Amino acid sequence: MSGYQAAVTADVARYLVARGIGREEAATARLGVVADPHPGHDRFRGFLAIPYLDRDGKPLSIRFRCLQDHDHRAYFHGKYMSLADEPPRAYNIRAVHEAGDELHIAEGELDAIILNKVGLPAIAIPGVHMWFGRHRRMLAGFSRTYVWADPDDAGADFTNKVRRSLRSAKGVRLRVGDVTDTYMAGGAEALHALIPSLV
Repeated sequence: MSGYQAAVTADVARYLVARGIGREEAATARLGVVADPHPGHDRFRGFLAIPYLDRDGKPLSIRFRCLQDHDHRAYFHGKYMSLADEPPRAYNIRAVHEAGDELHIAEGELDAIILNKVGLPAIAIPGVHMWFGRHRRMLAGFSRTYVWADPDDAGADFTNKVRRSLRSAKGVRLRVGDVTDTYMAGGAEALHALIPSLV
């Protein structure tokens, strides 16, 4: 993983900054780039590497995000990809252990990084099909959980699935695109302002 971190180029740093993720956030999340692929990672060359870390910062898994602005299907890959046979996990599990009685759930890893940046402890569940019963059990102790899903049909399905499973869950109504779009448009205040109406 450290080799991928060291491979971050100026172009990739600019890509992350354009999404509100500065050097400190990228280092904390241990984001990297697949420049010299590990065995089995060759098809992810040039992708952003997003490690899934345990509560102590030890890598458990990794997902990859294509950084090219193209039709991903035409290139026989998705925008986000995981290793074959990798069990689905929650991203940023550390937040579960460090949060108080309130936790935030994002639909994407980069959105979770933004929420944590603005002081909202957050995990990410990458999509409606990645939410499982064990996630409900893991989050059952929180008195309030907020779901920050993308403002589209898939995001609505994700919010509804989490809310049906977790009594403490409330959906956040995003008005300016996703979490990252909202942050880039209005900063931390724009995200915090969406929460009081739910209480």
